[in-house]
Formats: sequence, structure tokens, C-alpha cells
Amino acid sequence: MQEIEVPVLIVGGGGAGLTSSMLLSQLGVRSLLVSRHPGTSVLPKAHVLNQRTMEIFTELGVAPEIMRRSTPAENMRSTAWYAGVAGAHDGYGRRLGRLEVWGGGYTDPDYIAASPCRTANLPQIRLEPVLKAHAETFPEADIRFNHELLAIEQDADGVTATVLDRGTGEQYRVRSRYLLGADGGRGVGQLVGVDMSGPTNLMRMVSTHMTADLSSYLDDPDVLIRWLVNPDFGGSWASGVLVAMGPDHWGPDSEEWVFHLQFAMDDTDAHDPDKVLTRIRATLGIPDFSPVIHHISPWVMEGVLADEFRAGRVFLLGDAAHRHPPTGGLGLNSAVHDAYNLCWKLAAVLAGRADDVLLDSYGAERRPADAANVEAAVTAAMNHYSIDQALELSPDKTPEANWAEVRPLWEQLPNSEHKRHALNRAIGSQTIEFRHHNVEFGYTYRSSAVIDDGSPAYHPLDPVRLYEPSTKPGHPMPHAWVEREGERVALGTLLHGGQFLLIAGEEGHAWVEAAEKIAAERGLPLRATRVGVLGSDYVDVRCAWLKHRGISADGAVLVRPDRYVAFRSHGAVPDPAQTLRDALDHILATTGED
Repeated sequence: MQEIEVPVLIVGGGGAGLTSSMLLSQLGVRSLLVSRHPGTSVLPKAHVLNQRTMEIFTELGVAPEIMRRSTPAENMRSTAWYAGVAGAHDGYGRRLGRLEVWGGGYTDPDYIAASPCRTANLPQIRLEPVLKAHAETFPEADIRFNHELLAIEQDADGVTATVLDRGTGEQYRVRSRYLLGADGGRGVGQLVGVDMSGPTNLMRMVSTHMTADLSSYLDDPDVLIRWLVNPDFGGSWASGVLVAMGPDHWGPDSEEWVFHLQFAMDDTDAHDPDKVLTRIRATLGIPDFSPVIHHISPWVMEGVLADEFRAGRVFLLGDAAHRHPPTGGLGLNSAVHDAYNLCWKLAAVLAGRADDVLLDSYGAERRPADAANVEAAVTAAMNHYSIDQALELSPDKTPEANWAEVRPLWEQLPNSEHKRHALNRAIGSQTIEFRHHNVEFGYTYRSSAVIDDGSPAYHPLDPVRLYEPSTKPGHPMPHAWVEREGERVALGTLLHGGQFLLIAGEEGHAWVEAAEKIAAERGLPLRATRVGVLGSDYVDVRCAWLKHRGISADGAVLVRPDRYVAFRSHGAVPDPAQTLRDALDHILATTGED
């Protein structure tokens, strides 16, 4: 049997696997990616790409093509709730309420201040081919679809995997130092004995991907996701969710749509395409609705997390490590962030710059973050029932009674004031899904790869909605626009290519000199610079860095390649070189011998 040797074997060709391939290639690490599927996703699936994800894709050079295909900012500013779409009742199609989503098309000042990248929107069916094409441009990457992992054997030095070429029927072995399981939980976890825990069977959903012209029925071009709170069916989940999918036009003019419907767990209609389409017609109120159906996909909503993210030399990423409701778009983004956390560590270990112990920090850091994402997604999904509660809608009431409950929203009736504000409060509560900035961007890490500086513990003003920039170790590096030689750049771009970044204050020359010396001694990708308003290497023209840097003019912050603060010194120290050596030895789990 043929045997291939490669430093890293990646199993799975979705968001986590393809991002891992690109990151490792950028870091100079050869990898082989195998996917049992003949091609990339045939389903739209996830579509929201948050700011941190777009920063990662910017670093990888794939962001321009994603943004070219993405929903324009003006067509993804809002989500809204409607009393159905069409029908004989005078209330059909009325907008009941509206809420900004994920920075309101990059108009929310907090989102603008957090990142140079806006949230994007590109369905997985179109995103994955872009990622695959870009991954294949790297000479370090070998991408093989229609190749299936059959078995894994581990020993002290590596992993031996047996792979089936599904096209030829031939099997071969792959010998690697490490294996990344990014196969959506369809094999690797089971092969290494890692279970998943958490609630399952939360809801039975059916997603229908279709082409249809709905432009004559819909308004509001800024709305990306429409919640059809159809009183005839008793509420939001009982009705449906309509999501624009482009690809060439968006808003009401979108050519493609995904329609999500909830079914009872034991309802066999969920597996009958004709009955699903009948339900869509009834929910929309368009009896002759005849879309072109691409796929009808039944699925079960769950919120599960792998008990371990590492099993020997095997690591789990993406859906192989966590699966949860699509609410908030956290699944795909979490997968990309998993890869970003792990790949620089793998590269450091494979290059001999770090000990294998560093890799334990992957699970220590990502598992709590992903657990929070699972909890946030499940909570957001269940919270949609608050809309029905505020409107006092129920499938147990007659359609006439339900319509009577919503009529005060557009007619001036005795209970109009109460009903309108109750709905306003319920829609405001949906910010746990549509403005969860601290969940999607501001999550923090605690592990051996982060050095606590003794500063007060972080207590967020709101753990979900408010991202508070900070250089406290374990926090993501704050964004700032800085200038040098008349050119303005985002401070985070100084880490591109897998570098550590030491940022000193205006008087931090000794820190910079020490960092440059250590980088040369160890062959470590470490860049050092001073940032400030006056007398610095990069000019903090908007004082954005000064506002959050948390150090004095002679202090320093050390940022890891994944843009997380690993070490901070408020001011000068007697021996900055030794201090930095000790810090790097702690972070990289090395002995200190140069």
C-alpha cells in the first residue's frame, strides 16, 4: 500500500479544514487535506462571516473575492418580523418590527471601532469553492476531495491514517505528525473515542433552498432575514424564516432564498418534499407559488460540544468539536477561529520553536469559547418564542383570534400602547443574537499560553452584547489605525504571516531592541515597534491605541500570531530581554535554552 508522509493531515473540506490548509500553507507547513465528498457543500448552510473571521480571511488574501460576492452592506443592515407575506387578510405582509443586525451594515460605531473589516454574508455553497480555489494556490497544500478516511492509528511519534480514493477504490496510508479532524463529526471523533455532550433534538427543522421571484411581495431592501410571524399558524417558529441568498441581487430582488420551517420531532411530513412545498405555499399565502427547488434538507437542532478537543496527536475543529443552532451564525465563524488558534501553534511546534505542550492550550482556550457559542446559539434560538409571547400568539388559538392579537400594532386600539411596547421589548431581547459583539469578537482566553499580569479580573458590562477593547492578557488586541511614512494601516496587519508582535510605548526603545535581539537569536517570527502619538515608529493618529493600550510610554504588550495578548508590562523593567525570554518560554512551553 502506498504511503505518503506529510506534517499535517486534515480530514474535512469545509470551512474549518480549508481554513486550516490555507493557514498552514501561509506558515510554510505542508499539509494534505482529504474529504469524503466529491466537492464542496451543495447546501447554503452557514452564511454570516463576522468581523474576526473577515480579518483572518484578509490575512489569508481571500477576503477580496469573498467581499465581491458577499451581500452588499445596504442589504444586510436589518432583520424584521412580518405578519406573513401575502393573502386575503388586510394584515398580511405588514412589518411588525425591525432590528439592526451585526453592526447594521458597518454603521454601528462599536463595530467600526472594533475592526477594519465589516461583517460579510456569503452562503457556504458559494464560500467553500472560493476557499478551496484559494487553498489550492499554495504549493504547500495537497487538496483531495472524494478521498475518505477509514482508520487512524497513533503512536508516540505520529499518526498513521488509512484513506480510500473513492474514485479508484484504492487505499493508501498517510503518515503525519498531527491530524486535524474537521469532518463535521462524521468519523474522526468516533475513531479516537471522543464523545459529544449537550442537548439534542431541540427542534426538527426543514431548510428549502430555492429560486423564486418574490420581489412583488416583499419590501425593505435592507432586510437580510425575514421572520414570518403568520397569525394563521400561531407564531414565528410555527410559520417560517425567509433568508435572501443572492447571488447577483439581494433584498427583495434576490434570485435565491432559503426557507426554514419547524416541524414536530415525530412529524413525517418533514421528509416529504411535496408536503414541505405545500406548507411553504400556505405559510407565504401564495397558493400558486412554484419555485425551482434546489434542495430540501431536514435536520435536527442541537447544542453539543466535544468532551475533549485533543486526543493524542489528533485535534477536533469546527462541527467535529461543536454543533449548535444556526442562530447568530456562530458555527462557521467558530470553526475558522478554531483553525486560527491552532495552526500557528502547530507551525511553532513543527519548526522546533515550541514544545508539544503548547498544543494543549488549544482545547484550554477554544473549548470554553465554543461552549459559550453553543450556549449563546441555543439561547438565541429559544428566545424567538418571546416574540410570540409578546404578541400573545399561539397555535392553539384560531387564526381569527391570533389576527385580533396583532391588529393593535397598526390600528389604534385600547391596548395598542401595551402591545407595541411589549413587542419592542421582545425584539430588543433579540440583540443576544443580532448584536452579540462580545460573543463573536471579544471572547477571552485563559491558558498556559497567556501570562496573567495581575490586573483586576475582567467583568464585562454585558457578556454578550458589548465588546470592550483591552490589552489585558487573554484579550484580543484592540484595533487602531496607525500611520507610518504617510501610509495608514490597521495595527493588526503587522502580525500578518504568523508573527508575534511586540508593541511598546513611545519610550520603549529597550523593549524593541530586546525583541529584535531575541528574534534573531531564536529564529522567531517576532516583530517589534513603538506606537504612540508622538516620537514613535507608528503614529496613533486617532489615539485609538492610546485609549486602550493599558501601558505607560515605557511599557510593552506582546501579541500572539492569532492576535491575542499574551503578555503585558505596564512600564519599564530592569532587564527587558530576560523578561521577554521568560515570557516567550512560558508561552511556547520551551526550556529557555537558546
